[in-house]
Amino acid sequence: QVQLVESGGGLVQAGDSLKLSCAASNDTFIDYAVGWFRQPPGEEREFLVRLTPIKNSVPVYADSVKGRFTISMDSAKITLYLQMNNLKREDTAVYYCAAGLRWAGVRPSDPRSYDYWGRGTQVTVSS
Repeated sequence: QVQLVESGGGLVQAGDSLKLSCAASNDTFIDYAVGWFRQPPGEEREFLVRLTPIKNSVPVYADSVKGRFTISMDSAKITLYLQMNNLKREDTAVYYCAAGLRWAGVRPSDPRSYDYWGRGTQVTVSS
């Protein structure tokens, strides 16, 4: 089974950019739908974006990050990225990557369609 490790979090100022990485081991992302979620302090986990393994698939973004965040993947299908621009204080959260095989017909935001999760990386945005 695939194992996921996030990195790239840190403390930034509002308006800054940050790029998170999610490295896969024991497998590649080639057959998985992959996504990013976040969990702000004291709140529930929030969906950000999903990318399916279908060739040329279009990512599905949450409205809260559409236009500011971009998901991408390296050509080897072992590292997933989340480019975050124009960060705001409300983007402060622990960010998680996730992967799943049972994504067909399931809402992108449904965490039950993701079988594997990383441990998260903290992003803190100061004003």
